[in-house]
Amino acid sequence: MNSNAAARHSIDSDILIPRFREIGDIVLDLFHRDGRIADRWLALHPREFKLVWRLADQPGEPLSKRELLSDVWRIDFEPETNSVAVHVARVRAKLARFGLASVLATHPERGYFLDVPSAQSVFAFGEMRPGKAD
Repeated sequence: MNSNAAARHSIDSDILIPRFREIGDIVLDLFHRDGRIADRWLALHPREFKLVWRLADQPGEPLSKRELLSDVWRIDFEPETNSVAVHVARVRAKLARFGLASVLATHPERGYFLDVPSAQSVFAFGEMRPGKAD
């Protein structure tokens, strides 16, 4: 993890972590530790949420399995398991209910990333997003 990423993740840091992150149609809520699409929660498990939250730090930028194991699982070696791939598959399955499985993409050589479309949301819920007045 580079020094900028370390500063974002450090509890002693003076940098405030936002409560919400928007990734296209997905709104991540740090307080609830879950994601929402329109008015429906994804029901992410804790590690699934950490995985998506970490990828949301740098949308579009692939993170390797080793980087995710270090940042999300907090281990500095590569175990002989497919835990990262399993968690990615579970998140994709939850996103697939909304036709958004492709948002969590795989780069063949570099790892996983959030492929955030630049087009406007397919869901008309702008007034429901956090921080927006009715």
